[in-house]
This record gives sequence, C-alpha cells and structure tokens, in this order.
Amino acid sequence: MPRPKPAVLIILDGWGIAPPSRGNAISLARTPVMDKLVRTYPAMTLQASGEAVGLPWGEMGNSEVGHLNIGAGKIVYNDLTRISKSILDGSFFTNTAFQDAATHIGETGGNMHFIGMVGPGGVHSHEEHLYALLECAQQHQAGRCAGKVFIHTILDGRDTPFNSGKNFIVKLLQKIESLQIGKIATLSGRFWAMDRDNNWDRVEKAYRAMVEGKADIYAADPIKAIEASYAKKVYDEEYIPTVMTQADGQPVATIQNGDAVIFFNFRPDRARQLTTALVLPGFEKFQRVLLDRLFMVTMSEYDKDLPVAVAFPSEKIADPLAKVLSDAGFTQLHIAETEKYAHVTYFFNGGSEKAFTGEERVLIPSPHVASYDQKPRMRAEQITDTVVQRIEKEDVDFILLNFANPDMVAHTGNLPATIEAIETVDTCIGRIVDATLQKNGLVCITADHGNAEEVVKLQTGVIDKEHSTFPVPFIVVQAALEGKTAGLPTSVGEDLSMLTPRGLLSDIAPTILKLLNLPKSAEMTGRPLV
Repeated sequence: MPRPKPAVLIILDGWGIAPPSRGNAISLARTPVMDKLVRTYPAMTLQASGEAVGLPWGEMGNSEVGHLNIGAGKIVYNDLTRISKSILDGSFFTNTAFQDAATHIGETGGNMHFIGMVGPGGVHSHEEHLYALLECAQQHQAGRCAGKVFIHTILDGRDTPFNSGKNFIVKLLQKIESLQIGKIATLSGRFWAMDRDNNWDRVEKAYRAMVEGKADIYAADPIKAIEASYAKKVYDEEYIPTVMTQADGQPVATIQNGDAVIFFNFRPDRARQLTTALVLPGFEKFQRVLLDRLFMVTMSEYDKDLPVAVAFPSEKIADPLAKVLSDAGFTQLHIAETEKYAHVTYFFNGGSEKAFTGEERVLIPSPHVASYDQKPRMRAEQITDTVVQRIEKEDVDFILLNFANPDMVAHTGNLPATIEAIETVDTCIGRIVDATLQKNGLVCITADHGNAEEVVKLQTGVIDKEHSTFPVPFIVVQAALEGKTAGLPTSVGEDLSMLTPRGLLSDIAPTILKLLNLPKSAEMTGRPLV
C-alpha cells in the first residue's frame, strides 16, 4: 500500500469523552463532522490521566503531559511523579540545589523565599512539594534557615475549583504552625504571577509585590484577604497581588540582595516570565533593578539560558515521533496558536527546543483578550486556513496541529462560549479531513486531556474550570479504513462514552508509524491501535 501523504495529527486540546449532561459542552454542541467520523472510521477512546500518562493515580491529565506522551510513544513519568517519589525515598531532602540555597543564605545572612502555586492541582505544582520544602528548611532551622523562610503563594482556580484557594491557604497555615517555620509574604492569582503570553504588565504586579512590597492591596491576615476578594467576586485565578503586612504595617518580607529563592512550580511554561524578571541581567520588559547575589533554584528546567540552579533536571526523550519522521526524511509542519505552541514543539518533541531536520514551526498569535470566552473561536480558523493551504500545495509529509479552543475556553467556565468553541473546531476538522482525503492522505484525531466535557459538574451544578480524568477520542481517518469501525457496536452510535478505553496516548505514535510503513523507535513502548 502506498504511503499516505500527508499524515495529519489533530490534537483537540481539552476534548474529553463523557456521557451527555447539562454541563458537557461537547454533547450540547452541534458536531456533525465528529459524529460522522465516529460512525465511519475506526474510533475509540484512550486513557489520558493518572498512571496511564506517568502521573500519580487519579491525577487529571494536562497539555504538557499529554503532548509528551503522544510524541514520545511511551509513558513519560513527569516531574510531578519524579519529585513526589523523591520525597518518599528521602532524596528530596538531600537535593544539591536545595542544599546550595541553604548554604548561600548562611553565607550572606539572607532570607529563604518559596514561590509557587499552592494546592493539589498537580498541573503546575503540588502543595506536598511546598510542605517538603518547609520540612527541608526545618532541618536547617538550628543554623542557616532559622526564622528566615517566607512564602509567596500563588492561587490556582483553574486546575482546582475556582474558589478553593482559601482552603489550601488554611491548610498551609496549619502546616506552618505544625512545623514552626515559615510565613506567608504575598498572595497572588495565577493570572498575574504565571502569565505565559507576554502580558508583562500582569507579571510586573506580582513582581512588585514580591520584590518591592508594593501592591494595590495590603493585608495582615491572608484568610481575611481572600474572603474579602471572594466577596467582590474576584476568585483564585484573578486574585489581585497582595502584600502581607506586620503589626507596624511594613511588609512581612520582600526578596532582597543576598536572598535565596526556590520556585517550586515544576511546569516551565507559566513560570518562565516571573523567573526571567527575577534573574535575567538583560531584562527590559519593565523597569527593575537586578538583585545582587540572588541565588535562585527552579524545580525543573524552565529555560536552559536562565542563570539558576535546577533541582530536578529534565529527563530527555531520545527518539520522539518527530525525530523518527525526520530521520526517515519526512518534512513536517507543527502549528498552533500562542497558548499551545510550546506543546506542539517543545513538549511533543520530547523536550527539544530545536526543530528537527525538515521540521517547520508556525505560530499563530492568540487573540489579546482578558478571557477567551470573549473570543471562543480563538485562532482555529486561521490555523485551519494555513493547514489546508499546505495540504493543497502537497509540500509537507506530516502535519501536527493543536486546536486550543476546547481547553482554553472551558477554563473560563462559560458554557455557551465553550459550546461555540466546540462547534468552531468541529467545522475546522471537517475542512482539514476533506482536504486530506482529496490527496489520499491520513488524519488521526485525538486530544491530550479532558476539560470541555465537564464545564458544569453534574452532581452539584457548580462551574468546573479544571481538567478532568475522562478519556479522550482517537479516530483514524483514511479512505482505506472507511467502514472499518474498530468493532464499535452499532448501538453506541456516535457516543464514545459508552466504550471502555482501548489504549493510551503513548499508543498514538506507534499507530501513526505503522500506517506510514515505518518502524517505531526502540524506546517506544506503545502499541499500534489499528
């Protein structure tokens, strides 16, 4: 059989499979294209959370982990799992980077600062890692860290319930009381401290609070501050940077010359900008004075060019799908809008910043809006225009694209907007499938994790902005496979939620390679699904 060209992999970010419900934006949307594809071609569901993607049991999937597993063709044990295991085996407490930070402030007389998102979300950080850092500092309490530990807390509200931050801060305060070490110095929502889309005005507000003790809000009690914000309907994600004060009205602490900072977020993309502002000598995005003798530790490698110590260096993937295709002489196009560009490049390529030979990368700028429910279509149509043009030109062998809409709009908690996002993407899928089939090509459609299928929790009716543990679709569209429905019972119709998952995200790359008549790499442990 001749090799199909092009082979197109469409990743529907946040498109999970769940039973129809009043909060399921996907089942509520009109999706004639996806419905027809499920009826016509091999279709199934894949596990995309927990141990199936290298996360702890029951942990919801996310975009970084999803793209890593899809691209690697094997289960990739992510930073969350590796760090948590190090706490259990004790190696966390002897980590060289942490030891060096403690030694540094012992020599300078400075303070220790922990920055990171507090909560059990597990996408960017985990509260257990902060607790372990406090215990690590406690071990040095008699000498280097006595009375010198301050926490700059970031509230979540996206990967955890939108108003759960108060409970996580209560839990943190209890841990502080139990260990008798640490004080909360600032509070900030992730909207400000963890921007990744070059909205430097947001990052600046968090920076000023942490480094200069300047903010629009000052508070003596973190719990009362959060309650006051909730009363104004400003919840965790958008919580305005707040400086905690002492009895005399002065900041509890600011990051100063000679201090040490440990940023305990393990996911790089939303930690880079704040870290850059703290340590990069040539930083020019806003005015600030570079701190002298600041020793900074990042939990993982945020960027190889940052002057920081890395506690848990990345485990590189030697032969991801993109490299296997490159070695076989394939030309590639990896395309996404800003919000998911890192995922179709760095993460899909196993942590490789550099494109492989024959790989072209295209970035479509995401719309500059405060919240994506204001523009649910995002850049799906522009991405589709580019992809269809390249298919028609017949100048590329493999195309990887990501539609960010289902995930990013579902994160707003706006159900009607999420439905519009789903319908937009469904139309775009149809255009790409039609163009590909006209060229006798191949289209694989999947998702990296769930989200849009549960915008409102069925049991409570509460808005759900976070990811889910639901499985994701996998559909293989090729003329030769028409009518071969992978054993899908006719009683199921288009409802994939009635099926038991048949595979993992790590099975996608081996499946594509088999359909392209190429052997999978030796490190790939996934299996072909068709």
